[in-house]
Amino acid sequence: MKLTELICNLDYESIRSGKDSDIKDIQFDSRKVTDGSVFVAIKGTASDGHDYIGAAVKSGAVAVVYDDASRGSEIDGSVTAILVKDSSIALARLASDYFGNPSQKVTLVGVTGTNGKTTTATLLYQMFRKLGHKAGLLSTVINYIDDEAVEATHTTPDPLELNGLLAKMVERGCEYVFMEVSSHSVVQNRIAYLDFDGALFTNITRDHIDYHGTFDNYLAAKKAFFDGLKKSAFAITNIDDKNGLVMLQNTAAKRMTYSTRAMADFRGKILEESFDGMLISVNDTEVNVPFIGRFNVYNLLAVYGAAVELGVEHLQALTVLSSLKAVSGRFETLHAPKGYTAIVDYAHTPDALDNVLATINELRESRREKGTLISIVGCGGNRDKGKRPMMAQSAVRASDKVIITSDNPRKEDPQAIIDDMLAGLNDEQMKNVIVIADRRQAIKTACMMADKGDVILVAGKGHENYQIIGDVKHHFDDHEEIKACF
Repeated sequence: MKLTELICNLDYESIRSGKDSDIKDIQFDSRKVTDGSVFVAIKGTASDGHDYIGAAVKSGAVAVVYDDASRGSEIDGSVTAILVKDSSIALARLASDYFGNPSQKVTLVGVTGTNGKTTTATLLYQMFRKLGHKAGLLSTVINYIDDEAVEATHTTPDPLELNGLLAKMVERGCEYVFMEVSSHSVVQNRIAYLDFDGALFTNITRDHIDYHGTFDNYLAAKKAFFDGLKKSAFAITNIDDKNGLVMLQNTAAKRMTYSTRAMADFRGKILEESFDGMLISVNDTEVNVPFIGRFNVYNLLAVYGAAVELGVEHLQALTVLSSLKAVSGRFETLHAPKGYTAIVDYAHTPDALDNVLATINELRESRREKGTLISIVGCGGNRDKGKRPMMAQSAVRASDKVIITSDNPRKEDPQAIIDDMLAGLNDEQMKNVIVIADRRQAIKTACMMADKGDVILVAGKGHENYQIIGDVKHHFDDHEEIKACF
């Protein structure tokens, strides 16, 4: 591809032309630039790509895209200099065009919300594979190009990685792609110029305030995804969430709703429930599913609604729904030989933790032997500090015993994180709390405390098989630690 071909759709402020070179690749990391690269200078949260324009040119960049007009003089005259209004939007445009606009060649459905994104997107991927279609998945846990697993590095990848993966999916014959859409990706324009055919909203609660600043900004990011949908797309929202209808206010897409409480296009109700699954009603049809909890009813309604909108017949959708498998680290149940039950869940927000604990307690109430609920909870470092005392409060309110421990401390002192959590508890609440900073020891202790009929919840990490301490990832898997105690 020639440079002139690549930039023909780019909305630029000014251009100073160099040679019409053959383009080898596009990069926004100057360290990856080689001869024939187009370098896009982006202002990030940690660094400014404009500071590395000189390094990119020295490494062989044939063109530089930038949005800080004052830095144009740093670009060698033999290199094409392209001034744009916003480099992040320009990167998305260039990435899409470079890879042949792959999102236009598949049916692309995005899932956004605080909780349930991974489960909903993964179950849709599972469903359409079971229906005989080639499908792709872009998720927090793992990406799939049909049946090929690809490691996931971000909830929503950068435009280059994202369009590259979509291009591979097109090459492999994928008809449908289901992806998580994070609030970060909307604000940072990672999904700009993607051609979405459908969007799902799960729920929204306090999260990522460290990045967005306020809850209103966080909400606006989610809404912006729906605002950008085309008229031929569909938009499905959870109207039991108080902000669910906000998503539909300005969208041009076909508007649909789901609920367990009110009249909606897609309605669900729990009829029977155990630790092995549920009997639910979906639009007045009963179906057994291997999932647990009201929060999973919402996820299943979103999946069902999207499937129907994509042309799957009602009973066929429910039949496949009954055969789907739980996503790793989402209310995963492990039964100990000793007779207690351990549950691993990704719950890392107060609302998600409340939902998981409520589900466990509903199931406990239905058993003759109620047993003791022991919850293991921590909070991540270098993240929203405001939710730390709220997480501790959620755990203590709904558990018999709570072990406060470490999650991913990152560059923070684990004890300082724990102290922030404990600040939300009074002396009476502290009587049922044990502090064990070492997560492995916390799990061992809970397993030693547990007797037949008890339930242990290990919350916060779910599918993650690592702990981040400082800048280093250490192998750590909650599932493995629990099983080692059996």
